Amino acid sequence: RKRGSPCVPARLMEGLLEERRGEWPQDSVCYRLYPPGGQDPAGVGRAELEQRREGIVGRLALLCAGYIWHNEAFRLQCAPARGDVPAHIGGVTNFGDNVDDEWFIVYLIQQITKEFPDLVASVEDNDGDFLLIEAAEYLPKWLNPDTSANRVFFYCGELHIIPIPQNPEERSWLPASNPTIPQALNLLTTHSDKCLAAGPIRKAIRRRLQSYPEKIHADRHRAYCYVPVGIAAVLQHRPDLLAPAVQAFYLRDPIDLRACRPFKRFLPNTRVMTLVTFTKCLYAQLQQQHFMPDRRSGYTLPAQSDQHFKAHALGMKLAHGFEILCSKCSQSLPSSKTGSNISSDPLWEGFINSLKKNNYFRVRSRTVFRHSRVSSAVALVMAQRVGLSCS
Repeated sequence: RKRGSPCVPARLMEGLLEERRGEWPQDSVCYRLYPPGGQDPAGVGRAELEQRREGIVGRLALLCAGYIWHNEAFRLQCAPARGDVPAHIGGVTNFGDNVDDEWFIVYLIQQITKEFPDLVASVEDNDGDFLLIEAAEYLPKWLNPDTSANRVFFYCGELHIIPIPQNPEERSWLPASNPTIPQALNLLTTHSDKCLAAGPIRKAIRRRLQSYPEKIHADRHRAYCYVPVGIAAVLQHRPDLLAPAVQAFYLRDPIDLRACRPFKRFLPNTRVMTLVTFTKCLYAQLQQQHFMPDRRSGYTLPAQSDQHFKAHALGMKLAHGFEILCSKCSQSLPSSKTGSNISSDPLWEGFINSLKKNNYFRVRSRTVFRHSRVSSAVALVMAQRVGLSCS
């Protein structure tokens, strides 16, 4: 079951962008955005690249707001030129078990090239050019995994495929072998009409993306959960923190469950009924697993005939997920000996403020809460998951 990969801190993103496809974590999608001048050996300056990145993130904010990522968020980072890969903006996202996240990223990339028509974008996953797999029955015979390298791009919101030369006239402007990325960028800006993918291919991709952005809301599922008030408070203001907690429960092992005997952070006597927004995938992962809490945890379930049994069961599983998550994160927290003070981090302050607004400190004193380190653990998760995401 443990197919998911841990969240990748933003500082490692550049390294992932430089790695070969086979070195990415399983179930990962890589996306790159090349600005004008990418075909120029002088490249694009870091400051200009960062300015473009900020503009893109700003334009996508409404689309990404409130989106619940299954494993890792869509994140953009500036990458310097290296070898024959020009300076660009890009990222690698591990989407885990929810392939809808991968296709949402494709939609975002398409929209970026539509909103910023001077950008050229590529998207690939562990299988390579998976967009071609979606349109496999319409591909020309010459196009296969060996010949598709550096040929498939989004440009001006449309899918483009750089062709191979098939006559003397085309040989005058098309490379004989797979193009380099600078060659591809030059071809797309000078011969975009000749590189536009065939109608049936573009139609197949549009058909796969046509349900967005409405699909973002259609894929949500809301359910009542009986959870500790601290979890209710956090999820009200940061619904994206639901995903790592569900994953922690879903991928638990006997060692993980030791953290729940007994609970130290999310105590059962602080539970309240609250409405939680899931993705359908996260809800299915939580709901499908039969799990009875250890008596030492303090959690009990009513009879299955009880009208609130499902809310109790879902809340108990969520509480276990958050407890496991915090116990793991606490091992990675910055030590006070290093001089790091997470309480000065704006993410920490946002977390504390969300609890204040929901009167969490009426249930537990701030001193006890602080020493429990739950807020530090969740703040660390926030820092890891938010990174440079567009949300």
